[in-house]
Amino acid sequence: MLIDSHCHLNYKGLIETQADVLARARARGVQGFLNISTRQSEWQAVVATAHREPDVWASIGIHPHEADAHADLGAEALRQAAADHKVIAIGETGLDYYYDHSDRQVQQDLFRVHIGVARETGLPIVIHTRDAEDDTLRILREEMANGAFPALIHCFTASAEFGRGVLDLGLTISISGIVTFKNAKDLQAFAAEVPDDRLLVETDAPFLAPVPHRGKVCEPAFVSDTCAFVANLRGTTAEALAEQTGANFFRLFTKAWA
Repeated sequence: MLIDSHCHLNYKGLIETQADVLARARARGVQGFLNISTRQSEWQAVVATAHREPDVWASIGIHPHEADAHADLGAEALRQAAADHKVIAIGETGLDYYYDHSDRQVQQDLFRVHIGVARETGLPIVIHTRDAEDDTLRILREEMANGAFPALIHCFTASAEFGRGVLDLGLTISISGIVTFKNAKDLQAFAAEVPDDRLLVETDAPFLAPVPHRGKVCEPAFVSDTCAFVANLRGTTAEALAEQTGANFFRLFTKAWA
C-alpha cells in the first residue's frame, strides 16, 4: 500500500487544485496521505481536508521556523487538537539551525512540548531537523530517558551517524525525493541500509520534486517515483517496498486504523 507519509495539501501550489492533485496521486496507486501542518493557524484547514477525504489523515504541530511566533503555545492546545479522530500525529516540529528563523532555545523548548504531548497521547511525533543533529539527538536521548514515545525523522538528509543514532532510539526514517538527486550519494547509501521495518517514503509536497520532475511543483503522486528509486537502491521491487512502507506506516500511526 503506497502512502505519502508527509505532504502539505493545504499549501500554495496544491490547495488551488487539491481535488485534482489527489486524483492524480490515486491514479498512480497512492492510497493514503498524511497532511502536515506547520503553524496553529493551519490546523483547522488541515483537519478539515482529512475529514473530507477518507484516505487523508492530519498532523498538528509547529514547524521550528514558526517557533518564535508560538513561543507560548502550551501542551493543552496540542492535546485538544490531537483529540480529533483524523489527527494521527504531532508535528511537524523539531530544530532548524540552517535558516535560524526562530531563536534556537525557543525551538528546543517547543520541541520538548511536542514530545511531551506525543508521549502522553501515544501519537507519533514528526520531526524536522536541519543542521541541528547534535541538539536533536541530545534532546531525543534526554526525552526518551523520561519515557518512550513514537517518532520519525521526516525528509531525512542528515549524516548516517545521526541516522544510526535515532534508529538506536527506535525512530523511523522517512525518505523524500531528495534521494533521487544525483549529488545525494550519502543519502542513497543510508536509504539502502535502513531496516525494512523502520522505513517510510514521502514527498514533502509541494517541495522537493524527485527526478524526473525536478523544477516542478511536487505532488503526492510523485511518491511513486521515490518509492521506485529507493526500491532499486535496496534491491527490491517498487511493489514490495510500497507494501513494506505501507505496513510500517500503519504500525507507527496506529490511530490511522481507527
